[in-house]
Amino acid sequence: MVRRQFATGLLVTASLLVLLCGVFPIAVWAVGQVAFNHQANGSLVTVKGTTVGSSLIGQNFADGAGNALPQFFQPRPSSAGATGYDASASSGSNLGPLNPNLVGNNIDDPQHNPYRTPSDPYCVPVAAGDGTFQKNPDGTFVCNPNTVPERAIAYRRLNGLAPGAPVPVDAVTASGSGLDPDISVANALDQAARVAQARHLTAAQVVDLVRRHTSHRTWGVLGEDTVNVVDLNLALERLGDA
Repeated sequence: MVRRQFATGLLVTASLLVLLCGVFPIAVWAVGQVAFNHQANGSLVTVKGTTVGSSLIGQNFADGAGNALPQFFQPRPSSAGATGYDASASSGSNLGPLNPNLVGNNIDDPQHNPYRTPSDPYCVPVAAGDGTFQKNPDGTFVCNPNTVPERAIAYRRLNGLAPGAPVPVDAVTASGSGLDPDISVANALDQAARVAQARHLTAAQVVDLVRRHTSHRTWGVLGEDTVNVVDLNLALERLGDA
């Protein structure tokens, strides 16, 4: 009896091993390669035979010093790795909605923020390492550039927006993965005039490109309309080569 049960159990285990660790993975791989070849192989993007990225993973468009390149659309902030968009260090900021390192100091009453500056009343100062905080040549505190208020200031400055202009939330907050390749349509349109000027194009040309690279809601109801930054910037490059 025991020997028979042992043999049956061994046979079931071996059968499941072959089915679930062999047949099933091979079948999934085969279907992926035939029906979804591009997606199954990482949705890689190539230019003139060279792989330049993936449409599933965002990337920075900045110079060697980390400054945003004005001729490209910029992605949303990223907390993945030291410089962002590091696929081997996927992560979000994990800061709560009231954390001062995210929203700034004394968000309810910035007049009581001892580190406030003329441009940022919610300033969170950067530590100097000796118990004090870094200061600018004019005596104001150096603010943490990764707070929402500072990101909003930088976004308006980069795109030539008025000081009080509304800023899309995805322009100042990182995604949960830190690898999100998409931005909102509002974010893309805010950047269109700056990109057009840098590339000597008309604003209408760039806005039309944004519209043509807008992915609409799934089934018309799920999620929001988005724009893939990698694909959009590649389209810009092709437009320049035309």
